[in-house]
Amino acid sequence: MAVDAHELSTRIDALKRQLDLLSDALDRPTVAERAAELESQMGEAGFWDDADAAAKVNAEYSRLNKKLEEFDAVSNEIEDLTTLAEMAVEDESLAAEFDQQLADIEKRMAVLEEERLFTGRYDNGDAVVSIQDGAGGTDAQDWSEMLLRMQMRWAEGRGMKVELKEVSPGQEAGITHATFLVHGENAYGLFTAERGVHRLVRLSPFDSAHRRQTSFAAVEVAPLVDDDIDIEIDDSDLQIDTYRASGAGGQHVNKTDSAVRITHRPTGIVVQCQDERSQGANKNTAMKMLRAQMVALEEQKRAAEMSAEKGEAFDVNFGSQIRSYVLHPYSMVKDHRTNFEVGDVQRVLDGDLDGFVHAELTRRAAGRPSERAGSERSIREDE
Repeated sequence: MAVDAHELSTRIDALKRQLDLLSDALDRPTVAERAAELESQMGEAGFWDDADAAAKVNAEYSRLNKKLEEFDAVSNEIEDLTTLAEMAVEDESLAAEFDQQLADIEKRMAVLEEERLFTGRYDNGDAVVSIQDGAGGTDAQDWSEMLLRMQMRWAEGRGMKVELKEVSPGQEAGITHATFLVHGENAYGLFTAERGVHRLVRLSPFDSAHRRQTSFAAVEVAPLVDDDIDIEIDDSDLQIDTYRASGAGGQHVNKTDSAVRITHRPTGIVVQCQDERSQGANKNTAMKMLRAQMVALEEQKRAAEMSAEKGEAFDVNFGSQIRSYVLHPYSMVKDHRTNFEVGDVQRVLDGDLDGFVHAELTRRAAGRPSERAGSERSIREDE
């Protein structure tokens, strides 16, 4: 079958139009100018004398330079694809290679497309993620552990570094609470799409009659901020408790009161850490987690104020049911904000969340309202 030159040209033109849109969203000239400024700073005498400040500049430069390099690489590959298309018209055996290269470019452009969705102040940085059990008793605690595994596997699958900082075991199974840190590009921006209540519907393995059970667990997300972020914390507002760490960690962890729980009385925020080897280290990490939660609270307040000024209803996206995972009487995972759904529940539970996250980030960027009401209603009717 002869290769259609017009069809190949049309597909390449579509890629070029998409690249132009991405270039506008990236604002390449401004990014390139900023990268050049940072590179100039890094070449100045005494730049590395202040290690912390130098590390921040170097990290920003690396992030911006990576964006520019990836954009330029895709642009060059599209030009190479044009040449390959001309060759494929003459030699049909190259058609399969053209399709493969086109698919590869589309995947890389999807990554660039995702970059434009992160516009928040902290979106590019690290995240503090917490899992909390909800209604459903032992089933909810088991579901919380499943949710923890799913979220951590997703982060690791994207190449991010994950540090589990605290786990509170359930009485019979699962967990009541857990907190982990995520280090990686756009970690906070990505995880904000997972913030909210997740619902599981299944035949309960903890019910002797094996009846269907609905259980809930919540994902909380906060940005892991630097110490120079202006967040005032009065020591007199803190209640600091120490306790014996549970779970893995060795004899030292289990025999000393090294775990730390900090309660911020004015806001009611509670953070805890038991992963470090000493009480002092756990306290330092817990304080970072507290600052992160307070920043998230301030961001939430500002978003509510902006929505009120615009006359819009503000969805805090926490305490709201965002997604249902149905294992019985059928198999489906459905996001109530976007109506994005997947029939292979196990694949999702194993950490395949990219489709859900991309759909939600795209919805927000487009300013579209949540589809939650209608989606929840259809799930209930199906049950």
